[in-house]
Amino acid sequence: MTVRLRACIAALAVVVALLVPAAAQAAAVPTNFWGIVPQAAPTEEQLERLEAGGVQSLRVAFNWPAVQAKQGAAPEWAEVDLFVKRAASAGIDVLPFVTGAPSWAVPAVPVPGAPSLRAPSHLPVSGVGKAGWAGFLKAAVQRYGPNGTLWAENPAVPKRPIRVWQIWNEPNFKYFAAHPNPVEYGKLVKASYTALKSADPGAQVILAGLYSRPIEAIRDYKPPRAYFATDFLEQMYKKTPGVKSKFNGVSLHPYIGRYSGLTSNIEDLRTVLKANHDAGKGLWITELGWSSKPPTSGNSYAKGVSGQAQQLRGAFTLLTHNMAKWKIKRVYWFSVDDQESTCNFCDGSGLFGAGFVPKKAWYEYVKFTGGTP
Repeated sequence: MTVRLRACIAALAVVVALLVPAAAQAAAVPTNFWGIVPQAAPTEEQLERLEAGGVQSLRVAFNWPAVQAKQGAAPEWAEVDLFVKRAASAGIDVLPFVTGAPSWAVPAVPVPGAPSLRAPSHLPVSGVGKAGWAGFLKAAVQRYGPNGTLWAENPAVPKRPIRVWQIWNEPNFKYFAAHPNPVEYGKLVKASYTALKSADPGAQVILAGLYSRPIEAIRDYKPPRAYFATDFLEQMYKKTPGVKSKFNGVSLHPYIGRYSGLTSNIEDLRTVLKANHDAGKGLWITELGWSSKPPTSGNSYAKGVSGQAQQLRGAFTLLTHNMAKWKIKRVYWFSVDDQESTCNFCDGSGLFGAGFVPKKAWYEYVKFTGGTP
């Protein structure tokens, strides 16, 4: 009888171990660890599905020129309001990355090597641009922070104030700042910290997601069209005295051909932090992804439907396994949905395809979060 009882207990233990690994894994990560980036505004129903699937945070652009196109005009928050209210109602956190500059603050110029596109000629760190940027950040906190008017005006919406703010997007790459400049970015971080803290003393500042190794950084362009994330961060530290105390975490966009390359990308960045006596800072992976489009010789991000799922599984396994060592605070998959004609893999990067039909990668994502697909 004792032998049979022991055998039954052992068998039950195996079954339990097979049934709950995802839930156990989800419980071991920090709050709001599992994130995702939408390319188009999700509907209420889509947000509910994402939340059920274990998505805890959405990374969303707070685009300055879209909200305040005219100098001196009050910010027009209607579209942002809708998104924030929907996310709050679904029980999902919002991480804004504040980015862009209206033409009245910073002139737009053609992107080097891509003249049909335009980007700010520099970051808003002086004159009208600097003042306008600070005013926009303060207005955003006054709208969405702990004492935000959005919550007062919408008492039926669950209050989920925004306390963490990401400053700009990929400033080391020409598409977001036509002439990338780590000195300018350091100044922007310091100005942003001052503005945000004046409106919410508990606000946290996260550095922009740095594109880890853009190919333009390898070429000898003068002035530079891009920097490796490590070089950009190193120069920001070196040439911006006092910047270390003005942000709470660093961020990386490690776009690579295979997930195995994550290790060198992340450890190189952590080496820079250690060299600058800032090793305690947490790391936020605010974009990471591959495309479900069929593989082609000219696009290393395109893996096919099954390949996309395999890369997600490998990347998430590696990141969670090294979470403590690399001090990873959050991971955001790019993206929720596919979007045509925006980047060389954005048309297949979504976890959902046309009609919000889930791909294999969505089911892999949910295995890590412990949610329901």
